[in-house]
Amino acid sequence: MSDDGERAPEDGRPLRVAVVGAGPAGIYTAETLTRRAPVPVTVDLIDRLPTPFGLVRHGIAPDHPKMRAIRDTLHRALDDPGVRFVGNVDVGTDIGLDELRAHVDAVVYTYGAALDRPLSIDGEDLPGSLAATDLVAWYCGHPDADRGKVEAALAGVRRAVVVGVGNVALDVARVLARAPQELEPTDMPQHVLDVLAATPVEEVTVLGRRGPAHASFTTMELRELDGLDQATVLIDPADLELTPAAEERVAADRNASRNLAVLREWAGHRPEPGRVRLGLRFYRRPVRLIGDDRVTGVEVERTTVDDDGRATGTGEYEVLPADLVVRSVGYRGQGLPGLPVDTGAGTVPNEEGRVLRGGVPSTGEYVAGWIKRGPSGVVGTNKHDARETVASLLADAEAGVIAPHGDRDDLVDTLRARGAEPVLLEDWRAIDAAEVALGATRGRARTTLHEREALLAAARAAAAGQAAGR
Repeated sequence: MSDDGERAPEDGRPLRVAVVGAGPAGIYTAETLTRRAPVPVTVDLIDRLPTPFGLVRHGIAPDHPKMRAIRDTLHRALDDPGVRFVGNVDVGTDIGLDELRAHVDAVVYTYGAALDRPLSIDGEDLPGSLAATDLVAWYCGHPDADRGKVEAALAGVRRAVVVGVGNVALDVARVLARAPQELEPTDMPQHVLDVLAATPVEEVTVLGRRGPAHASFTTMELRELDGLDQATVLIDPADLELTPAAEERVAADRNASRNLAVLREWAGHRPEPGRVRLGLRFYRRPVRLIGDDRVTGVEVERTTVDDDGRATGTGEYEVLPADLVVRSVGYRGQGLPGLPVDTGAGTVPNEEGRVLRGGVPSTGEYVAGWIKRGPSGVVGTNKHDARETVASLLADAEAGVIAPHGDRDDLVDTLRARGAEPVLLEDWRAIDAAEVALGATRGRARTTLHEREALLAAARAAAAGQAAGR
């Protein structure tokens, strides 16, 4: 594929840094390193996918054009001559961790937290039970999405239950409740649009085990539920009655206060014939999924929340009919081969971004983003997080803990020599152009290419065209 041109080292060779993960955390890390470092720095921004942007491309729902436009901002960092995007490279498979560390002077791990947290209840493994990570990957066109599993789960669904009250849970509920004509202009792959258009959803219920004072979704995300063409948001007014402790929490938390105000606006809504019933139900937790060959219902228990925010069961149960159950109760990270991870927290042990091995900082290893702090915050949260990590890295460089160590083989040359097919920035631009062209055939701004081979084919075709024109 194309070569962006190797960067000529300056006298004394720049500090070489590899950033593993080209999502927001990785891009903000690369940007901060190249723009704020008092010494010359070059960054290889490595991702196992052929495309950059991480969850901005494959996690934010495609009906969020303003949020997904963040990638236009992120793209500017990729144009920095000190940053080289190196996609389609799986650290741990295409190159070992120790070998990567030998190519560069420092490594920053920013590859996120991709695993879902299970409910750990009976029936969770039934067909029709999905992790939000599976459904989101599918409708965002992630190359690793399990189409067969997701599309079988969606077949014939009329009633869906989404467990969780974070932004991802609301994304899932909104996508399921949208009318086909609302999704048609998005960049979803065509097969996703076809399946969703054929899914006759009549009811979507979002469950939260605690009350609205403890919900983690943002007000902007919440408000979008009430603007759907063919759905009515339904709230039980009793769920909005707060204890004194919850009232104090709302008074001290601006987001919780705004959320509660929005929910109270909707408390008077009533079901409307022909419209999807989109219900938010608080103080309820699933205790088992019901069904034989697939999910047919969810048994839920009413809860009460104490002054410390802990939810406990009351012994009052009910069964909600459901053809589909999507769990969205958190993410957790996993380690790369050779990288320590706290399995309970799902994060890499660290101190101000310095990776800890055996409780001691590991020279030249750093971490940022969700794999550093856990799955919290919004996209912009990664900016501050990256700055802290970069500050630690640069402090170590200034102290001589890390420093350029002679000439080293170029990473991309090494990968190509062993048969890997790294995707560089010009290759990504060809993929981007191919998606825009595909979208134009259906009157859209773009249509996501969802198969890895299709992504690589777009890059190869562009590279072949450039070669023929030389």
